[in-house]
Amino acid sequence: QIRLMQSGGGSAQAGGSLTLACAVSLSTGCGRYDLTWYRQAPGKEREFVGRIDVDGRPSYADSVKGRFTVSQGNGKTTVYLQMNSLKPEDTAMYYCKTEAPTSQDYEEFPIVGCEYDYWGQGTQVTVST
Repeated sequence: QIRLMQSGGGSAQAGGSLTLACAVSLSTGCGRYDLTWYRQAPGKEREFVGRIDVDGRPSYADSVKGRFTVSQGNGKTTVYLQMNSLKPEDTAMYYCKTEAPTSQDYEEFPIVGCEYDYWGQGTQVTVST
């Protein structure tokens, strides 16, 4: 299995910054994955925020480009979401999730017999005016 433990989050004023962390613990041979950040606000559908792929390449939703940064720690077991220039619209529950690699550089994913979709427990981000 893959276990994801989230930390960080909390409250910030508009224009401020917060950093989320997602620590990944592996007990599976299916250890290559993308890690994606999602968020969901009350009454709204869950939306994609950003991703770091199996090769360490980040990508972002248009709504957060230039403000949010997805990165890996040196040991590649923790993924961070650095959120700058926060807006009230960023208020949501934030989740990290491992997923099957999306890179088109590979043909072997998803591997039959591997389960990729594991979720962190979520952490609340609240941005006030």
